[in-house]
Amino acid sequence: MIKSSLFLIVLLTINYITYSQNINPPKGRIAVVADGNSPDPDDLGGTAVSIALLRASGLEDRLVHYSHSCDLVRDDRISEQAEKERHHLMQIACDMTARRWGGFEHLTFYDALWQKEETINDLCWAINASTKEDPLWIIEAGEPDIIGMALQKTPKEKHKFVKVVTHHPANDNAGDFYSWQHILDFGIEEVRIPDQNINLKLNHGEWDWAKDHKDPRMRLIWTIGNIAEIDDVVTFQKGKWDCSDAGMVLYWITGANVNNGLKQSSMEEVKKILLNYLIENPENKRKE
Repeated sequence: MIKSSLFLIVLLTINYITYSQNINPPKGRIAVVADGNSPDPDDLGGTAVSIALLRASGLEDRLVHYSHSCDLVRDDRISEQAEKERHHLMQIACDMTARRWGGFEHLTFYDALWQKEETINDLCWAINASTKEDPLWIIEAGEPDIIGMALQKTPKEKHKFVKVVTHHPANDNAGDFYSWQHILDFGIEEVRIPDQNINLKLNHGEWDWAKDHKDPRMRLIWTIGNIAEIDDVVTFQKGKWDCSDAGMVLYWITGANVNNGLKQSSMEEVKKILLNYLIENPENKRKE
Protein backbone atom coordinates (compact mmCIF):
# COMPACT_ATOMS: atom_id res chain seq x y z
CA MET A 1 0.00 0.00 0.00
CA ILE A 2 2.83 2.38 0.97
CA LYS A 3 4.78 1.48 -2.19
CA SER A 4 1.70 2.12 -4.32
CA SER A 5 1.17 5.53 -2.71
CA LEU A 6 4.81 6.49 -3.22
CA PHE A 7 4.65 5.39 -6.85
CA LEU A 8 1.55 7.50 -7.39
CA ILE A 9 3.18 10.56 -5.80
CA VAL A 10 6.29 10.15 -7.97
CA LEU A 11 4.16 9.71 -11.09
CA LEU A 12 2.13 12.83 -10.36
CA THR A 13 5.31 14.81 -9.62
CA ILE A 14 6.92 13.76 -12.89
CA ASN A 15 3.72 14.62 -14.74
CA TYR A 16 3.57 18.04 -13.07
CA ILE A 17 7.21 18.81 -13.88
CA THR A 18 6.76 17.80 -17.52
CA TYR A 19 3.63 19.93 -17.74
CA SER A 20 5.30 22.93 -16.09
CA GLN A 21 8.26 22.82 -18.46
CA ASN A 22 5.93 23.31 -21.41
CA ILE A 23 4.69 26.68 -20.10
CA ASN A 24 7.45 29.16 -20.84
CA PRO A 25 6.01 32.21 -22.62
CA PRO A 26 8.15 35.14 -23.70
CA LYS A 27 7.75 38.48 -21.98
CA GLY A 28 4.91 40.65 -23.16
CA ARG A 29 1.22 40.41 -23.87
CA ILE A 30 -0.83 38.54 -26.44
CA ALA A 31 -3.65 39.62 -28.77
CA VAL A 32 -5.69 37.45 -31.12
CA VAL A 33 -7.41 38.60 -34.31
CA ALA A 34 -9.52 35.79 -35.79
CA ASP A 35 -12.04 35.54 -38.58
CA GLY A 36 -14.64 32.76 -38.50
CA ASN A 37 -17.22 34.71 -40.47
CA SER A 38 -15.43 33.75 -43.68
CA PRO A 39 -16.30 30.52 -45.52
CA ASP A 40 -13.95 28.40 -43.37
CA PRO A 41 -15.48 27.82 -39.89
CA ASP A 42 -12.30 26.43 -38.34
CA ASP A 43 -11.96 29.50 -36.09
CA LEU A 44 -14.78 28.15 -33.93
CA GLY A 45 -12.63 25.30 -32.62
CA GLY A 46 -9.50 27.41 -32.79
CA THR A 47 -11.06 30.12 -30.62
CA ALA A 48 -12.42 27.74 -28.00
CA VAL A 49 -9.12 25.89 -27.70
CA SER A 50 -7.05 29.11 -27.67
CA ILE A 51 -9.05 30.60 -24.79
CA ALA A 52 -8.94 27.35 -22.84
CA LEU A 53 -5.17 26.98 -23.40
CA LEU A 54 -4.47 30.45 -22.06
CA ARG A 55 -6.57 29.77 -18.97
CA ALA A 56 -5.07 26.33 -18.43
CA SER A 57 -1.57 27.82 -18.68
CA GLY A 58 -2.32 30.55 -16.15
CA LEU A 59 -1.76 33.25 -18.79
CA GLU A 60 -5.30 34.57 -19.15
CA ASP A 61 -4.33 37.96 -17.67
CA ARG A 62 -1.80 38.48 -20.46
CA LEU A 63 -4.49 38.29 -23.15
CA VAL A 64 -5.23 41.96 -23.84
CA HIS A 65 -7.28 41.76 -27.03
CA TYR A 66 -9.45 39.15 -28.73
CA SER A 67 -11.55 39.90 -31.78
CA HIS A 68 -13.30 37.69 -34.31
CA SER A 69 -15.06 38.01 -37.65
CA CYS A 70 -12.23 40.09 -39.10
CA ASP A 71 -13.19 39.24 -42.71
CA LEU A 72 -14.49 42.71 -43.59
CA VAL A 73 -15.88 41.89 -47.05
CA ARG A 74 -18.26 38.94 -47.35
CA ASP A 75 -17.12 36.18 -49.68
CA ASP A 76 -19.63 35.08 -52.34
CA ARG A 77 -19.25 31.50 -51.11
CA ILE A 78 -21.18 32.30 -47.93
CA SER A 79 -24.71 33.68 -47.91
CA GLU A 80 -25.79 36.71 -45.88
CA GLN A 81 -27.81 34.45 -43.58
CA ALA A 82 -24.92 32.03 -42.99
CA GLU A 83 -22.58 34.98 -42.47
CA LYS A 84 -24.87 36.33 -39.76
CA GLU A 85 -24.98 32.90 -38.09
CA ARG A 86 -21.19 32.77 -38.02
CA HIS A 87 -20.94 36.12 -36.22
CA HIS A 88 -23.25 34.84 -33.49
CA LEU A 89 -21.46 31.47 -33.29
CA MET A 90 -18.06 33.11 -32.97
CA GLN A 91 -19.34 35.38 -30.21
CA ILE A 92 -20.68 32.33 -28.38
CA ALA A 93 -17.35 30.53 -28.85
CA CYS A 94 -15.60 33.49 -27.21
CA ASP A 95 -18.03 34.40 -24.46
CA MET A 96 -19.16 30.94 -23.42
CA THR A 97 -15.68 29.41 -23.35
CA ALA A 98 -14.36 32.39 -21.39
CA ARG A 99 -17.21 32.20 -18.88
CA ARG A 100 -17.06 28.44 -18.34
CA TRP A 101 -13.26 28.28 -18.07
CA GLY A 102 -13.10 31.56 -16.14
CA GLY A 103 -10.44 34.23 -15.73
CA PHE A 104 -11.31 36.59 -18.59
CA GLU A 105 -13.50 39.07 -16.77
CA HIS A 106 -11.06 41.84 -17.72
CA LEU A 107 -11.65 41.33 -21.44
CA THR A 108 -14.32 42.20 -24.01
CA PHE A 109 -14.47 39.88 -27.01
CA TYR A 110 -15.14 42.09 -30.02
CA ASP A 111 -16.84 41.40 -33.35
CA ALA A 112 -14.37 43.03 -35.74
CA LEU A 113 -16.94 43.75 -38.45
CA TRP A 114 -20.00 44.60 -36.38
CA GLN A 115 -17.91 46.53 -33.82
CA LYS A 116 -15.20 47.69 -36.17
CA GLU A 117 -14.30 51.01 -34.54
CA GLU A 118 -14.27 49.55 -31.02
CA THR A 119 -12.15 46.63 -32.21
CA ILE A 120 -9.55 48.81 -33.87
CA ASN A 121 -9.40 51.17 -30.90
CA ASP A 122 -8.98 48.27 -28.47
CA LEU A 123 -6.09 46.87 -30.49
CA CYS A 124 -4.61 50.36 -30.73
CA TRP A 125 -4.58 50.60 -26.92
CA ALA A 126 -2.67 47.33 -26.77
CA ILE A 127 -0.16 48.52 -29.39
CA ASN A 128 0.33 51.88 -27.67
CA ALA A 129 1.08 50.16 -24.36
CA SER A 130 3.92 48.18 -25.94
CA THR A 131 7.54 48.64 -24.88
CA LYS A 132 10.78 46.73 -25.25
CA GLU A 133 10.15 45.04 -21.91
CA ASP A 134 6.46 44.49 -22.61
CA PRO A 135 5.96 43.77 -26.33
CA LEU A 136 2.69 42.81 -27.98
CA TRP A 137 2.36 39.49 -29.77
CA ILE A 138 -0.52 39.57 -32.27
CA ILE A 139 -1.83 36.19 -33.41
CA GLU A 140 -2.97 36.53 -37.02
CA ALA A 141 -5.80 33.98 -37.05
CA GLY A 142 -7.59 35.65 -39.94
CA GLU A 143 -7.20 38.37 -42.54
CA PRO A 144 -4.62 41.10 -41.78
CA ASP A 145 -6.89 44.13 -42.34
CA ILE A 146 -7.80 44.88 -38.71
CA ILE A 147 -4.14 44.57 -37.73
CA GLY A 148 -3.20 46.96 -40.54
CA MET A 149 -5.87 49.48 -39.55
CA ALA A 150 -4.70 49.46 -35.93
CA LEU A 151 -1.07 49.86 -36.97
CA GLN A 152 -2.07 52.74 -39.24
CA LYS A 153 -3.58 54.61 -36.27
CA THR A 154 -0.68 54.09 -33.87
CA PRO A 155 2.75 55.76 -33.59
CA LYS A 156 5.45 54.20 -35.74
CA GLU A 157 7.86 54.12 -32.80
CA LYS A 158 5.57 51.57 -31.12
CA HIS A 159 5.61 49.15 -34.04
CA LYS A 160 9.10 47.85 -33.28
CA PHE A 161 7.61 46.38 -30.10
CA VAL A 162 4.89 44.53 -32.03
CA LYS A 163 5.31 40.96 -33.26
CA VAL A 164 2.77 39.32 -35.58
CA VAL A 165 2.61 35.53 -35.46
CA THR A 166 1.38 33.78 -38.61
CA HIS A 167 1.23 30.20 -39.81
CA HIS A 168 -0.48 30.29 -43.19
CA PRO A 169 -0.29 32.45 -46.34
CA ALA A 170 -4.05 31.93 -46.77
CA ASN A 171 -4.47 34.46 -43.98
CA ASP A 172 -1.58 36.70 -45.01
CA ASN A 173 -2.82 37.10 -48.57
CA ALA A 174 -6.56 37.35 -47.91
CA GLY A 175 -6.78 41.01 -46.92
CA ASP A 176 -9.20 43.28 -48.74
CA PHE A 177 -7.42 46.46 -47.65
CA TYR A 178 -3.93 45.43 -46.51
CA SER A 179 -1.50 42.96 -48.01
CA TRP A 180 1.04 41.08 -45.91
CA GLN A 181 3.74 43.32 -47.31
CA HIS A 182 1.80 46.33 -46.01
CA ILE A 183 1.89 44.79 -42.53
CA LEU A 184 5.65 44.21 -42.78
CA ASP A 185 6.16 47.78 -44.01
CA PHE A 186 4.90 49.09 -40.66
CA GLY A 187 8.12 47.78 -39.14
CA ILE A 188 6.64 44.98 -37.05
CA GLU A 189 8.49 41.72 -36.44
CA GLU A 190 7.21 38.78 -38.49
CA VAL A 191 7.11 35.53 -36.53
CA ARG A 192 6.30 32.72 -38.95
CA ILE A 193 5.76 29.08 -38.00
CA PRO A 194 4.78 26.03 -40.09
CA ASP A 195 1.22 25.25 -41.14
CA GLN A 196 -0.62 24.15 -38.00
CA ASN A 197 -3.27 22.24 -39.97
CA ILE A 198 -0.82 19.35 -40.24
CA ASN A 199 -1.29 18.15 -36.66
CA LEU A 200 -4.36 20.09 -35.49
CA LYS A 201 -6.81 19.41 -38.31
CA LEU A 202 -7.44 15.75 -37.66
CA ASN A 203 -9.94 13.02 -38.37
CA HIS A 204 -13.03 13.63 -36.30
CA GLY A 205 -12.70 10.49 -34.20
CA GLU A 206 -9.31 11.52 -32.86
CA TRP A 207 -11.09 14.11 -30.71
CA ASP A 208 -13.54 11.64 -29.18
CA TRP A 209 -11.66 11.93 -25.89
CA ALA A 210 -12.97 15.51 -25.66
CA LYS A 211 -16.49 14.60 -26.72
CA ASP A 212 -16.69 11.84 -24.10
CA HIS A 213 -14.87 13.65 -21.29
CA LYS A 214 -16.68 13.79 -17.96
CA ASP A 215 -15.95 17.50 -17.48
CA PRO A 216 -18.55 19.66 -19.30
CA ARG A 217 -15.93 22.35 -19.99
CA MET A 218 -14.08 19.91 -22.21
CA ARG A 219 -17.27 18.75 -23.90
CA LEU A 220 -18.16 22.40 -24.53
CA ILE A 221 -14.94 22.90 -26.48
CA TRP A 222 -15.62 19.77 -28.52
CA THR A 223 -19.19 20.93 -29.25
CA ILE A 224 -18.05 24.35 -30.47
CA GLY A 225 -15.40 22.82 -32.72
CA ASN A 226 -17.83 20.21 -33.99
CA ILE A 227 -20.02 22.94 -35.50
CA ALA A 228 -17.37 23.43 -38.19
CA GLU A 229 -17.71 19.78 -39.20
CA ILE A 230 -21.51 19.92 -39.54
CA ASP A 231 -21.48 23.35 -41.22
CA ASP A 232 -22.87 23.22 -44.77
CA VAL A 233 -21.05 26.21 -46.29
CA VAL A 234 -17.79 24.40 -47.04
CA THR A 235 -17.03 20.73 -47.58
CA PHE A 236 -13.33 20.57 -46.66
CA GLN A 237 -14.10 20.36 -42.93
CA LYS A 238 -16.22 17.23 -43.33
CA GLY A 239 -14.89 14.44 -41.16
CA LYS A 240 -12.39 16.82 -39.51
CA TRP A 241 -12.08 18.48 -36.11
CA ASP A 242 -9.93 21.56 -36.62
CA CYS A 243 -8.35 23.97 -34.14
CA SER A 244 -5.32 24.83 -36.28
CA ASP A 245 -5.10 28.53 -35.36
CA ALA A 246 -4.73 27.55 -31.71
CA GLY A 247 -1.31 26.21 -32.66
CA MET A 248 -0.03 29.79 -32.78
CA VAL A 249 -1.27 30.41 -29.24
CA LEU A 250 0.38 27.18 -28.08
CA TYR A 251 3.59 28.31 -29.78
CA TRP A 252 3.50 31.51 -27.73
CA ILE A 253 2.60 29.70 -24.51
CA THR A 254 5.59 27.38 -24.91
CA GLY A 255 8.10 30.13 -25.65
CA ALA A 256 7.60 31.47 -29.20
CA ASN A 257 10.86 32.42 -30.95
CA VAL A 258 12.41 33.57 -27.67
CA ASN A 259 12.22 30.42 -25.56
CA ASN A 260 12.19 27.77 -28.29
CA GLY A 261 8.41 27.42 -28.49
CA LEU A 262 6.66 24.43 -30.00
CA LYS A 263 6.65 25.26 -33.73
CA GLN A 264 4.58 22.26 -34.81
CA SER A 265 1.78 21.86 -32.30
CA SER A 266 -0.10 18.62 -31.86
CA MET A 267 -3.36 17.43 -30.37
CA GLU A 268 -1.42 15.58 -27.69
CA GLU A 269 0.17 18.83 -26.47
CA VAL A 270 -3.22 20.55 -26.40
CA LYS A 271 -4.74 17.58 -24.60
CA LYS A 272 -1.98 17.44 -21.99
CA ILE A 273 -2.29 21.10 -21.01
CA LEU A 274 -6.09 21.13 -20.91
CA LEU A 275 -6.51 17.85 -19.05
CA ASN A 276 -3.87 18.76 -16.47
CA TYR A 277 -5.80 21.92 -15.71
CA LEU A 278 -9.12 20.08 -15.42
CA ILE A 279 -7.59 17.53 -13.06
CA GLU A 280 -6.16 20.25 -10.83
CA ASN A 281 -9.26 22.45 -11.06
CA PRO A 282 -12.37 20.25 -11.01
CA GLU A 283 -15.50 22.20 -11.79
CA ASN A 284 -17.35 21.43 -8.55
CA LYS A 285 -14.34 22.61 -6.51
CA ARG A 286 -14.06 25.79 -8.60
CA LYS A 287 -17.75 26.58 -8.01
CA GLU A 288 -17.37 26.15 -4.25
